[in-house]
Amino acid sequence: MDNIFSSIQTCAKRIKKAIDIKDIGYSNQENSSGETQLQLDIQCDMIIEKEFSKVASINTISSEEKEHTVALHEDGEYFISYDPLDGSSLVDVNLSVGSIFGIYKGGFGSQNMVAACYVVYGPRVEMVFAHNKVKLYLLQEGEFEYVKEIRLKEKGKLNAPGGTQQNWEPYHKEMVDSFFAEGYRLRYSGGMVPDLHQILLKGGGLFSYPATSDKPQGKLRKLFEVFPFAFVYEKAGGEAIDGKQRVLDLGHAHIHDTSPCFFGSKYEIARVKEVYAQHGS
Repeated sequence: MDNIFSSIQTCAKRIKKAIDIKDIGYSNQENSSGETQLQLDIQCDMIIEKEFSKVASINTISSEEKEHTVALHEDGEYFISYDPLDGSSLVDVNLSVGSIFGIYKGGFGSQNMVAACYVVYGPRVEMVFAHNKVKLYLLQEGEFEYVKEIRLKEKGKLNAPGGTQQNWEPYHKEMVDSFFAEGYRLRYSGGMVPDLHQILLKGGGLFSYPATSDKPQGKLRKLFEVFPFAFVYEKAGGEAIDGKQRVLDLGHAHIHDTSPCFFGSKYEIARVKEVYAQHGS
């Protein structure tokens, strides 16, 4: 695990340098979701694959930018899914973006998850690594330094509702509005990593990306995005559900499977469970 953590740190430093380069134009390629890839997406994906190929304990990798898995080391015990640059379309307007890593042992799947990590590239580069605890690191003078352990409060103050509102179910909109009526503050940048990071560091709240009329299975990918953040939030004392069920109890049929998802502290997730038990399918 130490070698993997060290490799992710190297990836983050190299990706930060790639982000700082001006050329972030679109390529002529599409990813597995049919989205046109930025040159930066492809470059970050290549950086991570190259670094992980040096780590003998990594058996296989899967990337949001690749249709299929890539075998690296036959004797390795770890399987890593990653989103090389989540929110990459925000780079040209200089908003924070991130990388997400789900670390599985013995094969891909929520039941095999043993660690998760994400990196935020913003005014500062920060890394959160969840194994037994959730720890925050800050990039300073070329090295990541430990800052503190992260724990969520029972109840937060932030509300980050994802998805296009016109495609929400009415009961979901009522729930979102009810949090605002309680005094919750809107925090939504369009980047999963910075929004979930903000909720974690500010002590709690709710990030939601529900099933919508245009994406009934949700938009966010289980292996690359949903499972890793579910692991982080649970280790930090929060919860992660798909509306009714614990995220880390969900299976997957394909590496690019998606799911509705709700991440938050216990108070907010209890409310989601209550609403979706009455109305959710």
